[in-house]
Amino acid sequence: MPPDIRILLVDDHALFRRGLVALLGEEPAMQVVGQAGDAGEAIRLAAQLQPDIVLLDNHLPGVRGVDAVESLRQASPASRVLMLTVSEEAADLGAALRAGASGYLLKTCEADELIGSIRRARRGEVVIGADMAAKLAQAFIVPELAVGLAKEQPPVGAETEKSPLSPRERQIAAAIARGASNKIIARELDIAETTVKVHVQSILRKLDLVSRVQIAVYASKHGLSG
Repeated sequence: MPPDIRILLVDDHALFRRGLVALLGEEPAMQVVGQAGDAGEAIRLAAQLQPDIVLLDNHLPGVRGVDAVESLRQASPASRVLMLTVSEEAADLGAALRAGASGYLLKTCEADELIGSIRRARRGEVVIGADMAAKLAQAFIVPELAVGLAKEQPPVGAETEKSPLSPRERQIAAAIARGASNKIIARELDIAETTVKVHVQSILRKLDLVSRVQIAVYASKHGLSG
């Protein structure tokens, strides 16, 4: 059976790529079909292999990863580009999203977060690591940083009277804006993690949103506090 998710790794550190190959090789539905050490090689391989996911580092020789996103997507339009980098700069996050990246993760993320993020990106979701989601919410005052990630919301002054969210949902939205994971939120509020997931789905439905990033932006823009 062919793999469900074919992956191209782009990182100039061969040892790091080797570790990723070993990690992803444990997932039956995933296969690393190519590896590249620079942007030029990545674009050539993307055009040739047409991978489902491109895992892209930002610190590449010659050209930054974020500056190669658009070319990668042109070379393989169906591919989802997922940044996997050490850069915590909000400017790099914004550049990647504006160029069409489907997500932004730090290399310090846990293995299960990486695997889950690859699956979500493959489904068409925008995936932002918890730490970077908080930076995105804080940077929402720069409109171009969040183009396409949040719908226009009512003025801040209308929040307290007309919010569709319950008090508990507002707490959870605020925690998401701080970058907290479901596990951390559950611990902070002394509720089950499954209960947090139910609330998150309710928030998405009530606000007509599709991702945690949009929840974080909404919470930040409307001054919610837990």
